[in-house]
Amino acid sequence: MPGCAADIEHPTEKNTVLRITSAQGKTMESGQSTPEFVTVLGKKQVKAGEDVTFRCETNTNNLSVTWEKKGQKLCCVEGKHTTGKNGRIISLEIKNVDLRDEGNYTVTIKNSSGIASCSAMLIVEIPEWRTVQWKQDTMISTLNSFKISAENVRKLRFLVYGPVGAGKSSIINTIKSIFEGHQYINCLTASDLIGGSFTTKYEKYNIGNVPFTFYDVMGLENGQSEGVHTNDIINALKGQILKDYRFKPLDPIDKANSYYILNPTLNDQIHCLVSVIPADKISMMDDEVMNKMKEIRAAASKLGIPQVVFMTRVDKVCEMTEKDLTKLYQSGKIKEKIMVCSNRLGVALNCVFPVKNYSEETKANEKLNCLMLEAFTQIVYSANDFVKKNSNQLKKE
Repeated sequence: MPGCAADIEHPTEKNTVLRITSAQGKTMESGQSTPEFVTVLGKKQVKAGEDVTFRCETNTNNLSVTWEKKGQKLCCVEGKHTTGKNGRIISLEIKNVDLRDEGNYTVTIKNSSGIASCSAMLIVEIPEWRTVQWKQDTMISTLNSFKISAENVRKLRFLVYGPVGAGKSSIINTIKSIFEGHQYINCLTASDLIGGSFTTKYEKYNIGNVPFTFYDVMGLENGQSEGVHTNDIINALKGQILKDYRFKPLDPIDKANSYYILNPTLNDQIHCLVSVIPADKISMMDDEVMNKMKEIRAAASKLGIPQVVFMTRVDKVCEMTEKDLTKLYQSGKIKEKIMVCSNRLGVALNCVFPVKNYSEETKANEKLNCLMLEAFTQIVYSANDFVKKNSNQLKKE
């Protein structure tokens, strides 16, 4: 088998000039060319179990060649990797591709006159591990006709919270856009460039003509002087805060505040807590913010409130998903991010729903809608189970 990640040496050609005299007594010049690519490596997307070959062409065959994966020298496995060089064509074949092979591959060519490199991504499609209904009409119809299983509850109430820039306000915009039939942008969202939370009050958003209401809060931040106080979110879960209450990071609500509800009913309480985590930032999120989220989740658990995680910005971590949302559950990168999210926040894998919000789009996108509707349907049924259970307990009392 040809060498892998090893140098492949060839005779000199040009540049370092050698004078050779032919049998006829004529002088010829030969030397090394500065290495360049005539064609570069192309991006590859293959299904797990298939073989794949990277190939490029150089301007000279007088080169040493090395291969890297994710910035590290490629460690070849016999029967798995095969490097080749046929004249000016350089190749790397990978057999029986699996998720471990996914990554960025770089080939570097070198001689005494210079060095050049080019890279390409290998994306591996794994077997679909969740299914999504990619037609929205049935889901919208089901939710439009939904009846709450508790006579004394008028609307199911959902609270979205998370770090600044996670996309919690954009989730509300997206869901409202789906049910109201046009792009909804009245719920201000934080920008990656500007930073800071646009949401400063306890905001209430009804969803079309369906019996669902979302509540939005200021984003979580590091330190005590910025972002929403965890006690405010916990009081909101209990139904003890009126809408339009203005958050003060250092001064959470108390009984003396005019926005404080002293004796909340089931109608005032939150029926499902939605934690919002950005897929492209989960690994880098500060422990302090994560601990705040865990504190809020622990309080929700004591109250018996169901909880799910909406993992946003999935298109930012997976090129395959960015191009085709229907490939979401065939992406190893998305599955990896869900596992990181599950481990860091302490939630079950089946409670983490990857979603994409409307951001750059100006027209409706059915695939985006379906992904959000799948997640939204789950929280509707979870919230309904919660109010049904608590309503029955109130009747017994």
